[in-house]
Order: sequence, then C-alpha cells, then structure tokens
Amino acid sequence: MMGNFEQIMLQLSVWALPAIIAITFHEAAHGFVALRLGDDTAYRMGRVTFNPVKHIDPFGTILLPALLIFSGSRFLFGWAKPVPVNFARLNNPRRDMIWVAAAGPGINFALAFVSALLAHAVFFLPPSAVEWTIRNLYNSIQINLVLAVFNMIPLPPLDGGRVAVGLLPDALAIPLARLERHGLLILIGAIFLVPFIGAQLGMNLNVLSWILLPPVNFLYGLVLSLTGHG
Repeated sequence: MMGNFEQIMLQLSVWALPAIIAITFHEAAHGFVALRLGDDTAYRMGRVTFNPVKHIDPFGTILLPALLIFSGSRFLFGWAKPVPVNFARLNNPRRDMIWVAAAGPGINFALAFVSALLAHAVFFLPPSAVEWTIRNLYNSIQINLVLAVFNMIPLPPLDGGRVAVGLLPDALAIPLARLERHGLLILIGAIFLVPFIGAQLGMNLNVLSWILLPPVNFLYGLVLSLTGHG
C-alpha cells in the first residue's frame, strides 16, 4: 500500500508543476498580447502576470488534473481562469484578435522548446535530482504540445476558433463565430460522451486522440530534433 502511495505521489510531483505552468502561462500570454495591442482589461484585473497563482482555477487547474493523475488516466485535461479580453478595445479588433488568440498556443510551443533545451543541463544537478527533473521536463514538453494543438482546433471558444474567425471571409467567419455558444458542449461531447458511448459499443471512438495525436507526435519529434535530442 505504501509503495503504491509513493508511486502516486511521485507521478503527481512530476506532472503537477509542468501542468500548472503550461495552463497558467497560456492564459497570461493572452493578457500580455491584448495589453500590447490596446486592451488593458486583463491588466486592470491583475491578470497580466506569469504568476500562476493569479490564474489558477481551483477545480480546472488543480483538482481535475490531480484526479486524472490519481486515477491513472492517460489523458490529462485542465484549464485556468480565462483572461478577460475586450476585443472591441483592440487597435484593430479583427486582426488583433488573431494575435491574442494565438499567443496562448504560441507560448505553449515555446515552453516545450525551452523544456527540451533545459533537458541538456540536468546532468549538472546532483545525481539524486536528475531523474525527477528530467521527468518534469519531458512531461512539460508533452503537456505544452498537447495544449497548443488542442487549443488550435478551429472551434470557438478555443483559440483556434478565434484565429479562424479572424482569418476567414465573413460568409464563413460569422457562422463559425455563432458556434461559440455551443462550443463547450461540443468539446465535452467529443472528450467524454462519444468515447464513453464507443466503449459501451466495443468501439474506439476517441475522436480527440484521432485529432491530436498525429500533430502532437510530429511536433514532439520536431522539438526533440531541433534541440539536439535526435
């Protein structure tokens, strides 16, 4: 029993830090870019900061990921408190909305890249800290790439949906923007309901894995290759 508990705590310790940083930095990046492009809404609310405490959602950032880790789930999911952005206050609302939305996935990709670079330096640490640190860094690469790709799915309210709305002609952008009110329900159905129904029918209907795994695997190999991990 003690061995199992220690294993669970070890798993929690090597996933918690990279998950919290990935999720909260994602939100902070939206606020920084919005401020630079004319909207100070997040700044006035104290949200333009990389201090994770300012962005943590008790359930989405801590409790839900911890429950998934403790349950042995292979799928890690979570969120931070959304950074408020008033798109109407941006210098060029339609164009700047694209940059604000893309900032979250962009910083996740940057964090994955930096984590891979830092992995080269772990052997300067005391031997007892090497394995724990390297597991944190490689988990950081995975979490950040999954978040980046997931958030670029072109469905509002995800960042990719807002990028698509900003890029598409009005004939396509307006109907896509109207999907935002149903976007969360669509995501919940794709993440939880459809796979559950598939399991009852003896079928693999994990739609999200079909969408995420090919680009995540490609980017994972690309990041390792670019940072000298072969």
